[in-house]
Amino acid sequence: MDKLSALSMFVATAEHGSFSRAAEQLGKTPSALTKAIGHLEVELGSKLFERSTRRLALTEAGSLYLETARQVLESLREASEEIGQLQQHLSGSLRLTAPLAFGPAFLNEVSAAFLAAHPQLKLHVSLSDSYVDMLEGGFDLALREGRGDLPGMIVRPLAANRSVLCASPAYLARCGTPETPAQLLEHQALLYQHAALDQRWRFSRAGEHFSLTPTGRLSSDNHDLLLAACLADQGVMDGPLWSVQPLLASGQLVQLLADYQLEPDAFGPQILALYPSHRRATRKVQVFIEFIAEFLQVRQLI
Repeated sequence: MDKLSALSMFVATAEHGSFSRAAEQLGKTPSALTKAIGHLEVELGSKLFERSTRRLALTEAGSLYLETARQVLESLREASEEIGQLQQHLSGSLRLTAPLAFGPAFLNEVSAAFLAAHPQLKLHVSLSDSYVDMLEGGFDLALREGRGDLPGMIVRPLAANRSVLCASPAYLARCGTPETPAQLLEHQALLYQHAALDQRWRFSRAGEHFSLTPTGRLSSDNHDLLLAACLADQGVMDGPLWSVQPLLASGQLVQLLADYQLEPDAFGPQILALYPSHRRATRKVQVFIEFIAEFLQVRQLI
């Protein structure tokens, strides 16, 4: 029995929880999968599945073996792609996960440009503000806000995660322009809500530190909704520079209190590209990281 084929059958069976569904996906018969997994169990001297008429479940040994089997198959897939690409264009697929707000801010444009530059490569982008386990999700790369000291990860800082206060010219013409942090309490704040954040805005200037809790009529856990409200003249927003920089450059938004520094929040001071430390960066991952780093550098965010 081909060991790699047996590993593939075992992983597919574990993921589908059924011999018949896994066999259908692989184009094989259920008996072929049963036989292959039986060979693995004899070799290991341990059962990989608990079988009954109603369910198929991994044993403790099976759970341990599954993680290693996935890593082996993924490493071989990556090596095959790398060898095939030594003298060729990038090909295969690249799976990426990132926060929702990265899409309209820069990732939409980056993805389209990257595909145009590498026409033989497939790109799958999953945007979510929920924590995503890269291994369980089968992702090659993640973009996140945070700090570079993440255990178990290879991390490449891409850009500063700096925040600025901004509002539309029409809002400022109607409500006035705040000159000090304290004057922000007289304005409508557009409040971003997240479990990791409190509602305080913290500033520093020349060694002095300031903190206030803004108030406003609109709060949301969606950055783009708040940004749309800011553009619609509804208040003052604490926005990441990577999101609002083009709007500041075009004059659609105006930066406030530019001589004050907004202190980093719980999301951390950087935009990061990361992947698990036990997996080497394939050429497609390295090329994408360099591509997006150059894009953000042109945006003057690094």
